[in-house]
Amino acid sequence: MTLLTIILLPMLAGTTLAWLAARVSRGASAWAVAGVTLCSLGLLLGFSDTIFSGQKVISSIPWMPELGINFAFRLDGLGYLFTLLILCIGLLIILYAKYYLSESDSIGKFYALLMLFMSAMLGIVLTENILLTFVFWELTSLSSFLLIGFWNHKSESRRGARMALTVTGGGGLAMLAGFLLLGHVAGSYELTQIFAARETVLASPLYMPILILILLGAFTKSAQFPFHFWLPQAMAAPTPVSAYLHSATMVKAGVFMLARLYPVLGGTYDFEIIVSVVGLTTMAFAAYVAIFKHDLKGLLAYSTISHLGLIIFLIGLSSPLSAAAAVFHIINHATFKASLFMVAGIIDHECGTRDMRRLRGLFKFMPYTATLAMVAAASMAGVPLFNGFLSKEMFFVESLALSHLGWFGSVAPVVVTLGGVFSVAYSARFVHNVFFNGTPTDLPHTPHEPPRFMKMPVELLVVLCILIGVLPALTVAPLVFLAAVDVFGGPIPQYTIAIWHG
Repeated sequence: MTLLTIILLPMLAGTTLAWLAARVSRGASAWAVAGVTLCSLGLLLGFSDTIFSGQKVISSIPWMPELGINFAFRLDGLGYLFTLLILCIGLLIILYAKYYLSESDSIGKFYALLMLFMSAMLGIVLTENILLTFVFWELTSLSSFLLIGFWNHKSESRRGARMALTVTGGGGLAMLAGFLLLGHVAGSYELTQIFAARETVLASPLYMPILILILLGAFTKSAQFPFHFWLPQAMAAPTPVSAYLHSATMVKAGVFMLARLYPVLGGTYDFEIIVSVVGLTTMAFAAYVAIFKHDLKGLLAYSTISHLGLIIFLIGLSSPLSAAAAVFHIINHATFKASLFMVAGIIDHECGTRDMRRLRGLFKFMPYTATLAMVAAASMAGVPLFNGFLSKEMFFVESLALSHLGWFGSVAPVVVTLGGVFSVAYSARFVHNVFFNGTPTDLPHTPHEPPRFMKMPVELLVVLCILIGVLPALTVAPLVFLAAVDVFGGPIPQYTIAIWHG
């Protein structure tokens, strides 16, 4: 049961060691949880040959068979991709948090909660039984509530945590109802049997209730309009939490759920219209709002909502290549947005504020950090030679192939173009207002570069932004293809990811 071990290691060993090692030193706690995460990563990599050969790994232990609930786990291309993101970015966050958190913060408590959350996310992406998926889904809501409210002496942290739990928890209950109906119609709660019962599900009069209930869970978790408001409030969390939960993991749980259930629920006109309209609306609206935010993390929060909308728009389309574009942008967004959140944390840590009206001319004081930030922001804007450019090009291409959707097919390319313009605008504003635009005014601290190892996670992610952007075929193309096949639920035509197609 190696798949179960990957989940339980961070939950059991990680949470316990985080507390115990913190009694020795802060560094010992960080090394302990990093070691546990590396063990889980090593177990995952042991499946690489199997996954890249196109096979799936499914294992099951009976739990409550009379209720249709088993400890059943599944690893395929999509699950492998998300597990890799959760563990790799989690490792970087562990290192970053050691330098970000102050001496007064309980680092043992922080790492214990982080390991609990990591296990819950791993459970979501590796479960085969959808009722077990719900258990892990709600565990992410609970652990994120504790992480967002980590600084519980601050009223805004408590308020943001309560709002996140209320919205995502409520959406989770709707999703549970959808899961129960789906299992009833399909005759099983195991994904393999559910996928095989696609025609039965689509022909059922319960298809629309199932779809709406599951979409409510996914949209609330991924902060889609009109449920987007909880994510900016959650920025009261420590920046390592924002960089992990709100760029690479928790908010992508809804995206993952749509991708995972696309083979049974997707491909219909109803699915395509509802999901793509919500995604496109969210993408354009949040990108516009981001332009006017003065708080660094507020700007990044709305840009995150916008990019999640972009991915969900792509998943909504009944196109195999839109599935590939969605998977590709999931990877790219995780790299540039996690690095930008960490840069925002560095600026707040070294300057004492995140207000862009006070942060000016920081390039002179923090040239190295500024350079890293400019590369990540260029990727977010879709500048050529960075990874964001490649997936955004695929996004633009897919938006032009919607003539079968009538009026929406005509409007979508216009909205997509506006969203692209807005993303360039808020990315340029981020760089200009923070690192140029005069001199800093009335900062609590004198700006300076952060500790060496606090920059290392940002450096690694920025290097990935460049490597994937310049050498996509040699870096992520095989993994994108494997995951896209699992999202679409069938073979997809050959395509090429390249900077220039001639």
